[in-house]
Amino acid sequence: MEVDEILESYDHNAPFYKQGGITVTGGEPMMQKDFVAELFTAAKKKGIHTCLDTSGIAYDPKHPENFDALLNATDLVLLDIKNIDPQKHLKVTSQRIDNIIAFAQELDRRNIPVWIRHVYVNEELNTDDELYRLGEFIGGLKNIKAVDVLPYHTMGKVKYDNLGIPYPLEGIKDASKDQAQEARRKILQGMKAQRVREKGSQN
Repeated sequence: MEVDEILESYDHNAPFYKQGGITVTGGEPMMQKDFVAELFTAAKKKGIHTCLDTSGIAYDPKHPENFDALLNATDLVLLDIKNIDPQKHLKVTSQRIDNIIAFAQELDRRNIPVWIRHVYVNEELNTDDELYRLGEFIGGLKNIKAVDVLPYHTMGKVKYDNLGIPYPLEGIKDASKDQAQEARRKILQGMKAQRVREKGSQN
């Protein structure tokens, strides 16, 4: 679809919207950052709120200027952080965490509001220490508006099976809502501790 087509569709359905705007998700939307930047820029001209749902993995900290057009037109970022531990992150996602950390820091520098989302899998892949450290990192950012922890589920496994791709979390059971809520409490503890430390250092 072209930008004009998307905005025409938005306008056509506008009477049904009470609030909100346009959210671009994926896959990974920053793999098509130029198109998303064009869409968001056009949306902003019409007074439409823009939200980017991303893992941050496609961000290039060596060339932040390449993301100016996109971020200048982004009102809110939903940022997934799988695990704060570099080795665990690499194991689970096959990607380094460096770009994601740099992206979160860039959003903080630009004061773009962020909702953090984290998936709780189990005590092995999300230890209490890692959850607390994730909270400490988030607590060092000034632009965080929400922290959501979602319980891991296996609904995506069928996609891997259909494609004949080995499922990386084979044999791991679904997590419960209670486990996710407890994980969120650990993260919030880390956030609070970090903010107390920062406040103390400023006094």
